[in-house]
Amino acid sequence: MQDKTKPTIMILGSGHFANPGLDAYNYRMDDVLAPKRQSEIEQLVEALKPFRPTKVALEIDDRFDAEAQENYQGYLNGTYELERGEGDQLGFRLAKQMGHSKIFCVDYFPKQDPFFPEDFDSNLLDIDKFANEHNQEHLLSSVEDFYSGEDVEFNEQEDGRVWIEPKKYEPLIDMFIRGNQPEGRSAEHRLYLQMAQIGLGEQYPGANWVGHQWYTRNLKIFVNLTRITESNNDRILLIIGGGHVYLVQHFLEASGKYIVESPLKYLEPK
Repeated sequence: MQDKTKPTIMILGSGHFANPGLDAYNYRMDDVLAPKRQSEIEQLVEALKPFRPTKVALEIDDRFDAEAQENYQGYLNGTYELERGEGDQLGFRLAKQMGHSKIFCVDYFPKQDPFFPEDFDSNLLDIDKFANEHNQEHLLSSVEDFYSGEDVEFNEQEDGRVWIEPKKYEPLIDMFIRGNQPEGRSAEHRLYLQMAQIGLGEQYPGANWVGHQWYTRNLKIFVNLTRITESNNDRILLIIGGGHVYLVQHFLEASGKYIVESPLKYLEPK
């Protein structure tokens, strides 16, 4: 039986609908503004409504809060047209249907790094360079670690980023069920722990990158969630890139202050 004296958070791991291409491995999403995808998005929002969120939190840095609130208010007033991002398509839609007056921006990107000054040797964060120079390539993750099988193709760009191109159409609800399986999130986290091992002697480029860049960002997302929690009656829906789910959920559960509910309860067929 759930503890009713704690606020509840549900984390919905999502791919990036607008294809920003900012990750090392980027899944190519087709046009979510197409009628068929719009119908699937409406279906997904309907599936999430029974969670009854009191707040919808999005993967948007607080620096852009004013712009995000202006866009959301425009959407409420009928003067803003939803863009392709999952924050707009899922977050704005659901928040409006639940009668929310605002959305919440909980992502974090460092503005000025106090731990690594300007004269810091960037090589101590360059895990690819260190691994290639010291025969530790086996500790680097590869796109095949994230996607396998015959349903996708890999398209590597000159800058090293890889696009994962699906060969067949996948309904959105199936995509979210697949992307929110706990086994997949755990396997992905193990790859970060593998990359953390890159280094020799007193050199820890892997631990520097994973700890400072990845763990710190997700820890601050957790802190931002605590800052928007106002009562034990809060039911917060966080919509965020799937790679963040494992750590943010771990921090929430380890804090002992939240009930963490799985989105699969609402997505999978009853």
